[in-house]
Amino acid sequence: MKQPEQGWVFLLPLLSAYFSHAEQQLCTHRGDPEFPQLVKDGDIMLGGVFTFRVSWNKEETTYEEKPLRLQCTSLNFREFQMLQAMLFTIEEINNSSDLLPGIYLGCKIYDTCGSIARSIKVSLELVNGNENVSATSEACARPAQVQAIMGEASSSPSMAIATVIGPFSVPLISQFATCACLSDKSKYPSFLRTIPSDYYQSRALAQLVKHFGWTWIGAIRTNDDYGNNGMATFTETAEQLGVCLEYSLTFFRTDPWDKIQKIIETIRSSTSKVIVAFISQADMDVLLQELSRSNLTGYQWVGSEAWIFDFQSASRDNKRILDGAIGLSIPKAHVSGLKEFILDVKPLYLTSNDLFVEFWEELFSCKVKQSEPGETQRLCTGHENLTGVENSFTDMSLMPIFSNMYKGVYAVAHALHDILGCNKTCNNKVPLLDPLTILQHIKGIRFKTKEGEEVYFNENGDPAAKYDIINWQPREDGPVSFETVGRYDASLPADEQMNVQQKSVVWAQNSEQVPVSVCSETCPPGTRKVLQKGKPVCCYDCIKCAEGEISNSTDSVSCVRCPLESWPNEKRDACVKKEAVFLSYEEIMGALLTAASLFGTCMTSVVAYIFVKYRNTPLVRANNSELSFLLLFSLKMCFLCSLTFIGQPSDWSCMLRHTSFGIAFVLCISCVLGKTIVVLMAFKATLPGRNVMKWFGPVQQRLSVLGFSVVQVIICILWLIISPPFPSKNFKEFKDKISLECALGSSVCFWAVLGYIGFLATLCFICAFLARKLPDNFNEAKFITFSMLIFCAVWITFIPAYVSSPGKFSVAVEIFAILASTFGLLICIFIPKCYVILMKPERNTKKSMMGKGA
Repeated sequence: MKQPEQGWVFLLPLLSAYFSHAEQQLCTHRGDPEFPQLVKDGDIMLGGVFTFRVSWNKEETTYEEKPLRLQCTSLNFREFQMLQAMLFTIEEINNSSDLLPGIYLGCKIYDTCGSIARSIKVSLELVNGNENVSATSEACARPAQVQAIMGEASSSPSMAIATVIGPFSVPLISQFATCACLSDKSKYPSFLRTIPSDYYQSRALAQLVKHFGWTWIGAIRTNDDYGNNGMATFTETAEQLGVCLEYSLTFFRTDPWDKIQKIIETIRSSTSKVIVAFISQADMDVLLQELSRSNLTGYQWVGSEAWIFDFQSASRDNKRILDGAIGLSIPKAHVSGLKEFILDVKPLYLTSNDLFVEFWEELFSCKVKQSEPGETQRLCTGHENLTGVENSFTDMSLMPIFSNMYKGVYAVAHALHDILGCNKTCNNKVPLLDPLTILQHIKGIRFKTKEGEEVYFNENGDPAAKYDIINWQPREDGPVSFETVGRYDASLPADEQMNVQQKSVVWAQNSEQVPVSVCSETCPPGTRKVLQKGKPVCCYDCIKCAEGEISNSTDSVSCVRCPLESWPNEKRDACVKKEAVFLSYEEIMGALLTAASLFGTCMTSVVAYIFVKYRNTPLVRANNSELSFLLLFSLKMCFLCSLTFIGQPSDWSCMLRHTSFGIAFVLCISCVLGKTIVVLMAFKATLPGRNVMKWFGPVQQRLSVLGFSVVQVIICILWLIISPPFPSKNFKEFKDKISLECALGSSVCFWAVLGYIGFLATLCFICAFLARKLPDNFNEAKFITFSMLIFCAVWITFIPAYVSSPGKFSVAVEIFAILASTFGLLICIFIPKCYVILMKPERNTKKSMMGKGA
């Protein structure tokens, strides 16, 4: 029983110690605490997170012992400039009687060494403090140690810090973190910035590339949130604008040498001549060294704001790799007194902080104290000044970024001014300040700096997006000069956002001509683009537009068909009005047909004159002079009606040409038919017991001609009433011309007119054929038979020729048929008689006509 009693003896002290410790439980920090590099006391404290050193010595971790603290290396003078800008702004606000009167701002400044893990740690130090506190409800409700944090300058650390302090609503205001992802208030509710989002920069870079006609480019980006997000937006916008990326490479300054060489080889083997570099300044320095070592010149670089205005990168470009580079930069800014304050670095040195001592030594190339015996570097006196010193610290090219820091601190001050109800004095209840209230007031502030620049934040915590377009122009007495050659303002309408003074730009290799970087040459008007199989949309062939189609712009993806009354010109880049064609009097064919018509008319008139003059001779009297004169009149009408087919069709000419032709020809054939019947009846009457002439005397002859003609007149009247001919435009016969024609209206009526003429001609031919063997001296039936044979042959061949002839040629065929058949009738019937009358008057006697001559 002694063993259990001994156990209780040992256990009771332990329990009493545990419960006594629980009554005073403390919240303690895990790991080594981080201490600020600089502290300035004040009524209200601001935090500052800077990357004074950009890297650290890597230590092998064994996971058996506690890791050592980071050994930070490589001073970054730019961050010291940022610190000076913050200190200048705080001092200016503290000295102001208008802003936060009676309230002094203080600050705590931390160095992150470029480590994201350390950034998170120091941000928690700024919010919570370093001291151990008791774990009570009062301790958890105590206010944050700082009311806002200024920084970080990079996007990835800013994302990490904003993620950690976001739930506490502590404002984080960055002067240089541009990743578009930070505009997402659901992830980063307390993040704000005084530099525009990369969303606008990426879109502006894509528009800049498109503005110069570069559709085939390469791209390199930093392999972090800044580069990846920025390039993603750029690629999306570029594709919308018709720009293609031949390659898109990632790069980080700590990448191994062989990966960098692959990037160099990719650039060297590419066909694009323009490279868009969405790279941080530190990464650009490393990449530039390798580009210089490989002598990779002749490329047009397009840069983001991170390096395009950086004097340090320009000074290291010994091989002129980046000459002619063009890109976007934060608009130039000026803050009176800031430059002088930045260059006054002695107050930093007097803090005796190891970091600022190291900065002093690096800045003036001296040592505060000799670390090793025999060291030859001169000792620092503490009275050094920057007169004559030229390095990245004395370069003020990043004044716009310093101005962003200036505006960020002032934004916090204005918000505090409103919260504390400051007028001549402030309600000095600093412990009651709530981070969420401060954040809300910062989002809603709107003020102007002493230089007149307006400061405000949109709903995403971003300022207005405005950029200068910077061009690297080489100088004889130095590296390059950063010349402003344009401006981009996202607040303007889309077509006015970008303004580039192209004549002021100096391109790669000091050229005055805009470099060409395309996969395929621009397709001229009159052609269309056809994509090459398996290649991006920027690689294509130019195909000429098809017949009847045009393209009136360069790089057209399709051709447009011309309107019905138009046709492409030879280049197929414009539609011209089609030429209207018709059988006119001016052209050779029309003139010849007109001459033939007039010649036939004159010839008919001459024959009529001869018949009138010799109307009392036996030959004229024996040939039924009344029908002969009527036939000559109808023949003249046939010749003249052909003229209505020539010239531009109109409503009256279309109705007149077919009806006059039909009636004139029926009148002509009716007269010929009457003469044939007279001849046939005359000889039938000589037979014993026949007296048929009394049934076909002059009255019957006139009635027969009238009756045959009236039928045709009725057909023509019905045609004009039902569906008359009308002028029309024929687009089918010729591709590039409009054929002006007379549409038939009613095809049935047209063919009825021709059919009726054919019927009378056939009837006439049969009658003449039956009378062909009558006595020769008084037999004109043979001539009528021959004339009808010609007439029928002409009109039979007319039908297929008319149907197959296009446009005005069908009209010419119809005129030719009219003239040929009319000439056939005139020559066959009247010319032999005229020959006898004029040349053989001895045969123009009654005896000869009766066959009783010698």
